[in-house]
Amino acid sequence: MLAVLITLTAGGRNEFIDCQKAKVRIAVLPIMDVKTHWNSTLELLEHAYRLREFTREWLQNPKYSQYRPLFTTQDEWTIGKYVMEVLRPLRYWNRWMSKRHTDTLHHVITVYNNMFDHMDGVMQPLAKKKTQWKEALFFALRLARQKLSKYYTEVTPTTGMLLFSAQILDLSRKLRSFRKWNNGMDINPEDETSYTSQYQEAFLKYVGNEYWAKHRRVPVNKLETVPSSKLVPSATA
Repeated sequence: MLAVLITLTAGGRNEFIDCQKAKVRIAVLPIMDVKTHWNSTLELLEHAYRLREFTREWLQNPKYSQYRPLFTTQDEWTIGKYVMEVLRPLRYWNRWMSKRHTDTLHHVITVYNNMFDHMDGVMQPLAKKKTQWKEALFFALRLARQKLSKYYTEVTPTTGMLLFSAQILDLSRKLRSFRKWNNGMDINPEDETSYTSQYQEAFLKYVGNEYWAKHRRVPVNKLETVPSSKLVPSATA
């Protein structure tokens, strides 16, 4: 609401910029949340936190005294900073995936796992607290995790085998992620029902049925000797 009020009129904008003169190199205005823009809530909070000193000064103007109850208190900023800490890792993974110029298919499962682990780690201590704001944040995180699960379940049925294959073919991961799932579910990795065994077997079947069956070996012509020269050493074609 403060972002709207400050930017609503030219006079409000200019007076807010005047509050920053001689204090910062470049004066800026508060920004608003955009529901269709990834990470916009986090950016709004970070921006507002940096501008809190100037917002207080702007509200001291008698013209805007009626808006002073909107100023964020220190206790409210404690909550806001907690929310920012919750959201920052999600922004990191979002930007990391979107800005890479190489293949990212083999990172998908790992990124999802990291996001689930992060949410679970944040929710666990919040579940034990009975203060109102922590209960509200726990409820919000639970809904966020449900939405993330919904995205994940929509991805895996159609491209699951492709994602698992890319994960296994990644030499830095192979079956390591699936072993982590076994540990989380307290399943013996050597058991036939373990994630490691199931995905390994599915991958081998996929390679045998979908790849080798469709890509027959190409016959190789008989090797021929290439005459040597001063520029090109003796070689075979």
